Amino acid sequence: MSVALYCLVAAALLIMVSKMPVAVAMMRQHGYDNREPRRQQAQLEGWGFRALSAHQNSIEAFPVFAAGVLVAVQAGASPEVVDALAVTFVVARLGYIALYLLDKGTLRSLSWGVGFGCSLALMLSPVWGA
Repeated sequence: MSVALYCLVAAALLIMVSKMPVAVAMMRQHGYDNREPRRQQAQLEGWGFRALSAHQNSIEAFPVFAAGVLVAVQAGASPEVVDALAVTFVVARLGYIALYLLDKGTLRSLSWGVGFGCSLALMLSPVWGA
């Protein structure tokens, strides 16, 4: 299995990793309501709300990245380029989650841009001959 495909698994796991701070915030807010977690999440503020936003964005970013990796691999793009873009995406997403939790908006947005750029580059890599 290629590095890019391992990164695809890592990106999927980041969805669960980004959920952990949300669960912590919910526990701090009168305990985790497993019957109506979305209602409870809607009431989160501050750090908890940022954790929820980071988690939701992790869910949103995954399909674009997955499509990019699968297109690049299927089209036979350069494995070195595909692997480098995939690793960069995972690192950028880890940074994005951390920066969101730390309330570093500008850096968080830059990290998001790097990750999204990697996803687009993966999709376009067969076109530009990578």
